[in-house]
Amino acid sequence: MKTPLGARHESIEDLSSSVAAKYAGFGILGVIAAIAVLGPTLAGESPYTQHLDRVLLPPGPGGLLGTDYLGRSNLARLAYAIRLSSGLAVVSVLSAAVPGTLLGLVAAWRGGWLDRVIALVADATLALPGLLFILLLLGFAPGTIWPFYVGLALALWVEYFRLVRASSAVLLASQQVEASHLLGFGLPYIIRRHLLPELMPMVLTVSTFGVVTAVLTMATAGYIGFGLRPPTAELGLMMSEAFPYWVEAPWLLAAPVLTLVLVVTALTLVAARRHE
Repeated sequence: MKTPLGARHESIEDLSSSVAAKYAGFGILGVIAAIAVLGPTLAGESPYTQHLDRVLLPPGPGGLLGTDYLGRSNLARLAYAIRLSSGLAVVSVLSAAVPGTLLGLVAAWRGGWLDRVIALVADATLALPGLLFILLLLGFAPGTIWPFYVGLALALWVEYFRLVRASSAVLLASQQVEASHLLGFGLPYIIRRHLLPELMPMVLTVSTFGVVTAVLTMATAGYIGFGLRPPTAELGLMMSEAFPYWVEAPWLLAAPVLTLVLVVTALTLVAARRHE
């Protein structure tokens, strides 16, 4: 049987581990961000510049991460791929989080037929997997980026709606909110004072995992040949192009694979919450 002192000591250790994990995640993201920002400068050239006399060079003075099968700088291409994937993921998640959160608040606040209609649309959206929806949109505009943005935003908003709707329904029935009603405070005050402080940590956690989903979805589509077209620098496309040369140039495949693993690991560590 644990004593109160022992339980408290264990709780402090869990909190320290959680904080350390978050710092580790932020540290990894900082390194990846530095590569994205400084990569083209360190490479000294565009990710699309070809040097057919420098094909498949290993990492070294000729290139910090070597060159690919067309003599292009692997570091420059990796930097641009990180920018593209992270930028699209953040924009898609924001485009899903804002309407999803607002619709969840409206559904919980108004209830009735409006709640049922929005919930019905959300359930219909869940019936179609996000990746399949993106592939359908890519059929209309193959090789372009907007199907990823639209598909990810439409697939992810449901998570925010269902989370905010369920949590807000409980919060709106609380004594604090009832007291605010009796004192004459309106909806803006209740949202700012009672709902957002409770909802934002959960929304941010879901958003972090949403970024992971977006990055993995884009990389998966690029790897299987349904994503962006060459010569675009994108993680999944870089893996697909490097795979035929993995025996003679393993560094070429290792760079995007390791980057994708580190991004997913870092975001998971940042989003990890300590269990009470």
